[in-house]
Amino acid sequence: MKRVRKIAAAILSFALVVSTAACGGKKENTEPELTGVSDKTIEAGQEFNALEGISASDAEDGDLTAKIVIDSTPKLSFKNGKVVPEKAGSYELTYSVTDKDGAVVNAYATLTVTKQTSEAVVYKKFDFSKEQAVDSKGWTAKVADGIAAAGELKQGAYVFDITSPGNGDGDIQLVKSGVALKPADYKVKIWAKSTKNTYAHLIARDENAEGWATFGGAFNVVIGPEIAPLELNFTVGGEGSAELMLNLGKITPNPDNPSDTTPENFTVTIDKIEIYEMSGEETKNPVYSNDFALAAEGAVTVSAGDGAVSQASVADGAANVNISSYPTEGGVWSIKADIALPDVTVEAGKKYYYSFKLRAENAQSGECLIESASLFDANRVHFNGFSVGAGEEIEVNGIFTAEGAVADPVIRLQIGNPSDGVSANNLVIDDVVFGKVEGDLETTKTMDTFTSFGKGTANAANPDYPFSTFNGTDEEHERGVGTIWTENGSLFYRIDQAGTTDWLNKLTCGYTDNPLTLASDSYYTVEITAKADKNVSCAFFLNPLGSWDPRLSERMDITTTEQTFSFTTKDTFITDMDFEMLFQFGSEETAKLGDVTIEISDITIYQMLVQ
Repeated sequence: MKRVRKIAAAILSFALVVSTAACGGKKENTEPELTGVSDKTIEAGQEFNALEGISASDAEDGDLTAKIVIDSTPKLSFKNGKVVPEKAGSYELTYSVTDKDGAVVNAYATLTVTKQTSEAVVYKKFDFSKEQAVDSKGWTAKVADGIAAAGELKQGAYVFDITSPGNGDGDIQLVKSGVALKPADYKVKIWAKSTKNTYAHLIARDENAEGWATFGGAFNVVIGPEIAPLELNFTVGGEGSAELMLNLGKITPNPDNPSDTTPENFTVTIDKIEIYEMSGEETKNPVYSNDFALAAEGAVTVSAGDGAVSQASVADGAANVNISSYPTEGGVWSIKADIALPDVTVEAGKKYYYSFKLRAENAQSGECLIESASLFDANRVHFNGFSVGAGEEIEVNGIFTAEGAVADPVIRLQIGNPSDGVSANNLVIDDVVFGKVEGDLETTKTMDTFTSFGKGTANAANPDYPFSTFNGTDEEHERGVGTIWTENGSLFYRIDQAGTTDWLNKLTCGYTDNPLTLASDSYYTVEITAKADKNVSCAFFLNPLGSWDPRLSERMDITTTEQTFSFTTKDTFITDMDFEMLFQFGSEETAKLGDVTIEISDITIYQMLVQ
């Protein structure tokens, strides 16, 4: 009987334990949490408190800050969380905390220890208040007597403020005379926008003909609020000269509809004018093609880094690049999809072309390169970009002359940054063609811009202002238009059309002919004071000329409120070096903004000389 009672008591006791656990009598253990861990920079010989601003806690044990253990590689000897590093360098810090149940959490940071330096002194301060001479490049604004309109060079462009368009198209003109011609095909592209939809005539008048004669014209061309090229194409059979005319006066395309005519009170802005001269002939001879009808192994391969996950496959007559997840860090180069070009070699000095179809499940932009499969950008002969909308199919193509030879070329798509709200994607590649371009076709391009700064160079003739722009359409990319100027002591960069990758809209300082030279044995702080008429972001780089090894690589979120950004280098160099500063704005987000103007009121570089 006693045995039965003991068994019953044991059963009751077990039931109470189960009941207590089920009702929350014992809490599930949670891991500790470390907060405040971040990268730091100090000077050699300066005390570093590794615990400043850092805490640890957990739900069961409460405050665990006193139990934080710090380790470093290379080794530093911490005492009460403090240390005085004597040697400059980079130290990888590991913070660890363990709760009473043995759960361990680690957090990581980098401590950069710089050499001891002098006080910061101004090394270079850019003065944007100097008056700049502007070259009209031979273009002249003409307005008939009594017409309420004016054309002038301002804000990096040719600007026509038109109150009334007059009585005919020729009452308001932009004209360039004496344009020398030879037997060739010509194309004129005028990049323009208007605050109201208006019409224009673009005409090439034959200056050597008796009376009025033209080589050709483009009539009733619409200029809208978004900048776009107005195009004129014509052919010349012999030597001669032309007067190019953009007529902005009153145009009524259909006399039966007089209300459809040039408006009043509007402004036309012209960023640049491009003139192409094309002579000779050429043919395209394919040397490799692939429509993926056969699922050849290795036809498309993919590699992914920075936390991205992607795979390539060939099915249903097409190649697929499936992106399961995008990089958690890194950039546009994190995912590389290689389109193989078996048995193809690229010869230096030869001209080549390529094309392929690209379809995307979700919107995607990236870079399209021709380079070595094994040497990557160290053996690159072509750089292009692409942007494809969700569900859209585009043709990606290009023509290039190889500056060097490539023994193992691939068409490499570099993909990284996703579109807003996109976490995965699938790209379909088809109809790949790669070949040689043969013949004697020559294309010469003249680009007239209306800014006091250089275009594509660093304004070598004006060393006080080593600034220039690069915009994608300057080199025949689909998007990217902008201009720069100074006004009221500030530097302005207006993006009239943004590209979808950052290098399609660049403001540069110190490019090629007018480098930014920084002295050796020093650290530098670059301070930039800026604002914009719309919130816009850019990547900022301080990069040595001739290679890609940025000494500063930062993000700038420029707002409508003026703010000062400060970036400091973390290493020195043994000789004086030539640098460029790059502000790269292109992105899908910037493209959605429309026109955006950035104002930089100050750029100052401070030097801290190593002692």
